[in-house]
Amino acid sequence: MTTHTPDLSPPASALQAAASGATPVATPTASEPPEQADADLPTHLATRLARARFRAWHRGTREADYMIGGFFDRHHAAWSEAELAWFEALLDEDEVDVMAWALGAAPAPQKYAGAQLKALQRLDYVTI
Repeated sequence: MTTHTPDLSPPASALQAAASGATPVATPTASEPPEQADADLPTHLATRLARARFRAWHRGTREADYMIGGFFDRHHAAWSEAELAWFEALLDEDEVDVMAWALGAAPAPQKYAGAQLKALQRLDYVTI
């Protein structure tokens, strides 16, 4: 008896995009109306928010978790994509630096200046 193994390899267009370094773009197929392709944007945003939530609450110290995770929990629902990108960049920083900027113990880099940094410095989102 012969068993059939389904082909699970990605389509050639995805392989070409990966090889060229380009980001693959979802395009509607004949069976998928164009409106359905646009529905992927909120899913992408939801994935980014879920990843940011995890990273915010898993910084390495309980103090950083409360500060950065609490900030995320309090403010993320109102964020635009640009504000989410700001927070994602902040998550790439060392938590000791982020905490020093929030507490005013060290000046924050100019790229973080603005309303979100001021909200981070208010510390009104830390509940214990």
